[in-house]
Amino acid sequence: MIQAYEGYFENGQFCSTEGVICIPDRRRVFVTILDEPPIQDNATADQLAAMDEFIAAIKASDEEVPEFERIKFTRETDL
Repeated sequence: MIQAYEGYFENGQFCSTEGVICIPDRRRVFVTILDEPPIQDNATADQLAAMDEFIAAIKASDEEVPEFERIKFTRETDL
């Protein structure tokens, strides 16, 4: 039986668009790399668009933008 799966490679691993698949060891496979642009992570694209919109709104505003204290999130603190 021949099976085909659609997906993409990320960090050296095959990620199927159909969910988790199990391929038995030592099976003969064909991998085809398509001449297409990389798949975009929709969440990342949405976040970048929201950030662009936010920055544009700040630039278009005539209100003074307050300065915020810098915070280092990797520093351990007591709560």
